[in-house]
Amino acid sequence: MIYKVETIKDGTEKYFFIRNLETMSIEELPSKYLMHKIKCKRSPNTVKRTAFSICYYMKYMAEKEMELTEVYQLDYEKQTEYFVEFLYWLKAGNHTEQTSGEKKCPNEGTCNAYLKDVFRFYLFIEAEYEQYGSLKTLSYNQIIAVNQVGVKKVLRNHSFKAYLKEEEHRGRTAKENQIITILQACTNRRDQLLLLMLAETGYRIGELLGVKYVKDIDYRNHMIRVCFREDNENEARAKNAEYRSAKISNDTFEFLMDYLAKYRKILQHQDYLFVNIMGENIGKPLRVDSVYDMLDRMEKKTGVKITPHMLRHYFANMRKQAGWELEMISQALGHKHLDTTIKYLDWLDDELIEASNEFYAQHTAIYGAERLLE
Repeated sequence: MIYKVETIKDGTEKYFFIRNLETMSIEELPSKYLMHKIKCKRSPNTVKRTAFSICYYMKYMAEKEMELTEVYQLDYEKQTEYFVEFLYWLKAGNHTEQTSGEKKCPNEGTCNAYLKDVFRFYLFIEAEYEQYGSLKTLSYNQIIAVNQVGVKKVLRNHSFKAYLKEEEHRGRTAKENQIITILQACTNRRDQLLLLMLAETGYRIGELLGVKYVKDIDYRNHMIRVCFREDNENEARAKNAEYRSAKISNDTFEFLMDYLAKYRKILQHQDYLFVNIMGENIGKPLRVDSVYDMLDRMEKKTGVKITPHMLRHYFANMRKQAGWELEMISQALGHKHLDTTIKYLDWLDDELIEASNEFYAQHTAIYGAERLLE
């Protein structure tokens, strides 16, 4: 691979840049953009994904023997064709080095996300260097529409319409018996508590790993708070710079107290709730990759696959079955849009049929259709 994403850590801050492996020099424009993303307080995961998106794009340009700014010289049709080819190049798995000979091809949504990151990079270039103009594929079609009462509204549509068609994605939901199986297979209180709290709070794994047992737990009311922090030692972050709370059950609270008592000698030297309880990193805050490693071990042990995201889906569906309003579930999950929450819920055909049967049983002959047959 010609280009490589590299990182430098300064205290708790991680900086990303792209290196040219032929010249061993740092690519100035992409690295400047990544620094801009960090200064704008974007999450480390967002900056990391952006870094890889641009790195893949630079590899594509190298194969095309083109430079970043040369794309501006192409006409609209050629620019569109150029970026469409990039999408299919990604879809074919050409963006990563293959060691086994079998290419790993990303789905359509991932390919589109990579291209959108590239487009944002170009918008940054245009803002910094006006001499390049703007990409024709990033121009807007503007239409002025007038409604029935004469109010004018400007409708703006992005001119690039060639993204890959994405299949509707619905994440899997963990089942209660699966959660119980994994809990019984866990070999320590920490992992059991982690799973219980994920299932009962609906928090993202990064949010839960950022919880501090002194500051973020209301022991009287059994509430766990998510607090946005940028300097967590384990790089755990609350998404969207949000603050919210969730209540856990009495049983899980008693489990929490038992965990705090059992590992008090380790916990007393820092204030994160979830820490490494053995090994050379004992006492240090638990990281996301360690949680996934633990769940991988549990899958090999039990044959049951569970992820933190599946537990968020479980939380949402359990609350739906309990009669929670959609807006309340959305707020608990920390979603900005109700459409996102709806995708978490398993609206089964049987439920829709049952609801329809109940509706028509109570509202028969709404339209007087039987009289139309006379």
